[in-house]
Amino acid sequence: MLLGTHTLSLDNKGRMAIPAKYRDTLVPAEQARVVLTINPRDTCLWLYPEQTWLLIAQQVAALPPLKPENRTLQRLLLGSACILEPDGQGRIAITSDLRKQANLSKKIALIGLVNKFELWDADTWSEVQAQNIAAAQQPDSDISTELSTLAL
Repeated sequence: MLLGTHTLSLDNKGRMAIPAKYRDTLVPAEQARVVLTINPRDTCLWLYPEQTWLLIAQQVAALPPLKPENRTLQRLLLGSACILEPDGQGRIAITSDLRKQANLSKKIALIGLVNKFELWDADTWSEVQAQNIAAAQQPDSDISTELSTLAL
């Protein structure tokens, strides 16, 4: 499982090191690649194990392309996706286009969401997380129907 928040640094070549404890989950030996793409709703990137991404990509590709919103989603998710192979030190190189899309600086935050990671600029993530916490603490905050049924 991919969980937790990790603050990392990009090196001068735009590479980030996948935390050692997640390498086997994110990059299993038989499938030594990951997929990085944009998040169409937030200013961050999504990092998937390749096997997980393939299922999602098939679902997105199967959407009826005559609907403009489907074409937009297909172009954003599939057209921006990069298949990356970590080097011997577990680093992946984030393309300059994707770094620009997510406004990534040297410090980044890696957020585990069970089946994928989100990559945020660390300062942006701090602001977003503070807003998320403040909103959730409001007595009249909206909780989705799905979330309200969970025994947390």
